[in-house]
Amino acid sequence: MRVIVGAGGTGGHLYPALALVEYIKEKEPDSEFLFVGTKDRLESTVVPKQGYNYVGLNVQGLVGNPIKKGIAMAIFVKSIFTAKKIVKKFNPDIVIGFGGYPSASVVEAASRLGYKTMIHEQNSIIGLTNKILIKHVDKIVCCYDLAYEHFPKEKTYKLGNPRASVIASIKPKDIFHKYDLDKNKPLVTIVMGSLGSKSVNEKMLESLRSFEKKDYQVLYVTGKNNFEEMSTKLGKLKQNVKLVPYIDDMPSVLKNTSLVVSRAGASTIAEITAIGIPAILIPSPYVAANHQEYNARELVERDAAKMILETDLNGKDFVKEVDYILSNQIVQESMKKNAKALGKPNALNDIYKLIKKMLGA
Repeated sequence: MRVIVGAGGTGGHLYPALALVEYIKEKEPDSEFLFVGTKDRLESTVVPKQGYNYVGLNVQGLVGNPIKKGIAMAIFVKSIFTAKKIVKKFNPDIVIGFGGYPSASVVEAASRLGYKTMIHEQNSIIGLTNKILIKHVDKIVCCYDLAYEHFPKEKTYKLGNPRASVIASIKPKDIFHKYDLDKNKPLVTIVMGSLGSKSVNEKMLESLRSFEKKDYQVLYVTGKNNFEEMSTKLGKLKQNVKLVPYIDDMPSVLKNTSLVVSRAGASTIAEITAIGIPAILIPSPYVAANHQEYNARELVERDAAKMILETDLNGKDFVKEVDYILSNQIVQESMKKNAKALGKPNALNDIYKLIKKMLGA
């Protein structure tokens, strides 16, 4: 199989794409892949390191004032002509876009040239790029009911996020020794993404001091840039509160976690539901179309998670929420069950089968 993948801008778009490519390669080792993205964002460094062919386009997001948007649109139109040359040269069986503005040019170009095309939407709210591409692609894959409701039903499939399959299949490592944790205590993992959140860190100071007296333990991810400051402000904590700047084996940590407190990005939600973990979600208010809050509501409405808006976050009430969940086994089991019911651990195989069907196999 020959596949062009358009993805990037953020890890939420890129890593599901990488997961699907790895799965196709496993099924069909002779497959060839070409990633198309930007020249300077995350994908431009990550993809080549993974050993895949990569081409960067000169593209920009449609953000800012009308003049900036106009310039970005002109660049986008020009990039389609470049993308056409790329598609013709590679001659793929299918072109798949995973959202983010880097994917728009190559999917649009492939559609105009008559190649098979598919897009994947990871969030509840349809991203601008995928909105542009809806009418032009052959198939659409999404993860949530809200997105599914706004896509054309005749070509849309709610199959889930490829990351869910990856997480579900990982065998967890022993994280208790690595992070100096107690195997006999419930673990609360608090993480606001790989970079952390300075604003949430400030609001969590009171909570972290309160956690010292609990019969559960807390693993708190500050973010690399915030670790020293948080360590200084908190001083010496008791054994059941651990501060770390970053976690490089999150799947293993999550599989040993009793309660996770996190943002509500697409990949995070996929991981939570694939494993089935009770969660308190604090959506980032700094993302496009407030899509993290809508992602979180998908779980909250099915009693699979609790949500606290960042503006409402305070130490005292947050600790009460954690206490309530961890002291109530029935609540925990219900949240686990409901979260897992939303998970799509077979997402990779289901998407792969859809691709094969598109290609007449």
